Amino acid sequence: MKVIIITGSSDGIGAEMARQVAAAHKKEVALVLAARNRALLEQVAGQCDALGACTLVVPTDVSVQAQCQALIAAAVARFGRIDALVNNAGRSAHALFEEVQDLGWYEELMRTNLWGSVWCTHAALPYLKQSRGSIVAVSSLAGLIGVPGRTAYNATKFAMGGFFEGLRGELKSAGVSVTIAYPGVVATQIRHRGFNAAGTALGHSSLKEDDAMPVEECARLIIAGMERRKREVVMSAKGKLGRWLKLIAPGLVENMALAALKDELKPHG
Repeated sequence: MKVIIITGSSDGIGAEMARQVAAAHKKEVALVLAARNRALLEQVAGQCDALGACTLVVPTDVSVQAQCQALIAAAVARFGRIDALVNNAGRSAHALFEEVQDLGWYEELMRTNLWGSVWCTHAALPYLKQSRGSIVAVSSLAGLIGVPGRTAYNATKFAMGGFFEGLRGELKSAGVSVTIAYPGVVATQIRHRGFNAAGTALGHSSLKEDDAMPVEECARLIIAGMERRKREVVMSAKGKLGRWLKLIAPGLVENMALAALKDELKPHG
């Protein structure tokens, strides 16, 4: 039985990944579901149980190192092994830098988006080496292309990419794969709950979402990347184009990023 830990699995991409893995592998997989909201985790666990998977719910705030360590310990205590760790937990943010008065929430965002994945990975690493398993880091296109108005979020995702790129090389000889996923705009509520300039919940999306990727498709692509042990998963044609255009026409990419923002949330001037 393969044991897969998914952080941020109470809703959105993480919950959908859990359901799809359960549907595909049924009794051959054990899912360790981690997020802050126990009630929502229990709902997802029930859905996965109904599909035949074995589940363990571990309420976890990944911005706290001790809770990351406890998550890994709980998984090993229950199942004795770890075959994959999906670092999916994260929070969004949209704020013009000049309008931010207290930068404390910048640090909080970094603890969740970067340090949460680092702490979970560090604790799980001995077990992943034993199983020659897989690590997945769910980043964002904002980790490849700096988006105006999202300096804090960009920073966390660029840092995440740099960490896991370096780690991939370190773990190559140990047979542990590292897959970095770069979703674009996905049809979830993550942007509604993201920080605004005051450090409170934005309450709506800062991006135009008419062509948002369905969460089912996003989850499917990440799972395929994990199972094929791919280095990277860049999901949309626009994302792939933007990545290469950044090298030869960076000004054009900046204009594309600005065009993706809603008018009321674009930089002034």
